[in-house]
Amino acid sequence: MASRAEAYHALIRGETRGPLAALARAGLRLASVPYGLGVWWRNRRYDRGVNVHRAGVPVVSVGNLTLGGTGKTPCVEWVARFYRDLGVQVAILSRGYGAEAGRNDEAMVLEENLPDVPHLQDPDRVAAAGRAVEELESELLVLDDGFQHRRLHRDLDIVLIDATAPPSRDRLFPGGTLREPAASLKRAGVIVITRTDQADAKATNKLRDWLTRRFPDKPAAWSEHRPTELIGSPEPVESLRGRTVGAFCGIGHPAAFRRTLEDLGATVADFRTYPDHHPYTLADVDDLRAWAGRLPPDAAVATTQKDWVKLRLSDLAGRPLVAVRVGLVFREGRDVFERALRTVAPPATDD
Repeated sequence: MASRAEAYHALIRGETRGPLAALARAGLRLASVPYGLGVWWRNRRYDRGVNVHRAGVPVVSVGNLTLGGTGKTPCVEWVARFYRDLGVQVAILSRGYGAEAGRNDEAMVLEENLPDVPHLQDPDRVAAAGRAVEELESELLVLDDGFQHRRLHRDLDIVLIDATAPPSRDRLFPGGTLREPAASLKRAGVIVITRTDQADAKATNKLRDWLTRRFPDKPAAWSEHRPTELIGSPEPVESLRGRTVGAFCGIGHPAAFRRTLEDLGATVADFRTYPDHHPYTLADVDDLRAWAGRLPPDAAVATTQKDWVKLRLSDLAGRPLVAVRVGLVFREGRDVFERALRTVAPPATDD
């Protein structure tokens, strides 16, 4: 059964057919007009500096134009590690969306992968920035999902574009998934195109041409999310080749995870999706165990690191549970990206 998010995306993409669906799409596109006016007015105020606060240290934002996942967490991790390797004291700030209590899944992933980088979650990221600077003596702040959070001044805006869902083919919310018009990319300091390995050459070339035509002065880098490790197994990720797996996830772009497994050579016998940031309950675990028990006898169970950090189970119904950890890998433009990061790096200090 499709989730609400999947049903919504099928509707706005035109995959849901019939007169009622057409009427619903027309209504959503009409509702985009007042939404767009609100976005325009809000951005106009921020462009004038109204209610914009400075942290006193450089702020680097990692964000996007769309609802749903474009792969921000691996990029945030890459950026934070880059500055740590330069000897800079870094803190990550996020809103904490999806946290029922305590840390959300993205924070847990980042804390596991970057144990020496503090992560502050607070809807008031201006206040969080103040604590990071004053209490943690942070020298640079990485703002997670911050492109639309303009109350906090940033020195560099990194904007991610999913190559499989380019903004040139999208509409403004709620008629589409754009949080703000594609023209807002003019605020970007550098653009990173993600999941280029999951888009065909024709689509990639169209996106490249669109960026060159619309934003010729914006530096861009092209990347993919590459599996780097199997959490919960001593085997390398390549060991999934030829294996039968049942998979599940609660992330913004579940199809990308399934594609990752298939690109690794795994045969996906069944695939379950949950809403993004899904808080797994005991009932969910019992249901997953029953589901895993119905998989083929030789099947393993795979999930994402974002889901695994909330479950931390070694098996389901006696079948090994592994999590695929992914990292950002540049195909093109890494030098451009690093150059943009260095322009705002504070002088290195000794740890």
